[in-house]
Amino acid sequence: MLNEETLRAALGPRPFQFHQSVASTNDLAAEWLRAGVPTGAVVIADEQRAGRGRHGRTWHTPPGAALALSVVLRPDEDRAFLSSMIGALAVADLCSGLGLRPLIKWPNDVQINGLKVSGVLPEAIWSERRLLGVVLGIGVNVRVQFEGELAQQAVSLEAALGRRLARAALIAEIVQQVDHYSQQPPADVLGCWRAQLGTLGQRVRVGAISGVAVDTDPTGALLVRTDTGRVERVIAGDVALVKE
Repeated sequence: MLNEETLRAALGPRPFQFHQSVASTNDLAAEWLRAGVPTGAVVIADEQRAGRGRHGRTWHTPPGAALALSVVLRPDEDRAFLSSMIGALAVADLCSGLGLRPLIKWPNDVQINGLKVSGVLPEAIWSERRLLGVVLGIGVNVRVQFEGELAQQAVSLEAALGRRLARAALIAEIVQQVDHYSQQPPADVLGCWRAQLGTLGQRVRVGAISGVAVDTDPTGALLVRTDTGRVERVIAGDVALVKE
């Protein structure tokens, strides 16, 4: 059961907030960041009613079924772009430690056997032109029951493993991995992230661009070689795999 007691035992002295139900952990983490909380502090919710995803999408994290957390980071401005990769790597390492074989779908969805188990949303917090920090939102399916079309797109950790998991321990592992990657040189973070990208070598479509995902650049942008041989640089968008 996820509560203050189990989280304190798992997280030790790390500053955290726990809420039974919130609209968005990222919103609360942004308020806390502005108030001066140190890097590594985390906001956790059992239920998230209006979590945000890319392109303004929202979703509901049901109580007792998933992880919904936002970690406060205070990177230098030139490292802020790594936050998305750090979130994906933290979850991928968690999955690997459980005995699963995750891959990252560019830029930061973690998948198991092609099904999404986690999503990541970093949001930079500014004061005029000064970066105050980043709130790194992470959602992980633990025991969500997917049915119908969703069962062809997403999976939960417990379904993949066939056993029960303690959510407090999972949260502790994720934030420890976030700490770890936040302290690594940018080239190391990029290298680890790129090595786990399942998108590379695949034929993809991103908006009007289609071709083979051949690489990423030093900022994490996806490089797609189109059928004309031109290499397009993609910095945002939903990547769809194209079946031959």
